[in-house]
Amino acid sequence: MYLLEEMSSITNFTPESAKAALTDVLTALNSPENIQKLAEAKENSGNEMLKMMQFVFPIVVQIQMDVIKNYGFPEGRDGTIQFAQLIRALERDDPEIAQLHGQVRSYFLPPLEANSLAEASL
Repeated sequence: MYLLEEMSSITNFTPESAKAALTDVLTALNSPENIQKLAEAKENSGNEMLKMMQFVFPIVVQIQMDVIKNYGFPEGRDGTIQFAQLIRALERDDPEIAQLHGQVRSYFLPPLEANSLAEASL
């Protein structure tokens, strides 16, 4: 029965809820404590994608998990996956959600240089 209650709260996840959740994730990412953790992890990673995924991504995911449980998502991997799937579905129709989600992703994806983008399109 608890699982059914949990799922029904997620089905009520609206674009407004998504924006609020993403905003709360960004606020949490920008807390002094988390800024320090992320800065250290990024410094250890350099600009290498594999190291970013190894050191920075888990911190971002943990911070996100701490926030999204307040929006009815189960703690752990399942909640994170459900949140990501709902956000991806909602961002197709809502540019603000896409923009907020992009800001969250920018914490663990290294910036791409213009030359890299040009070469990738060839």
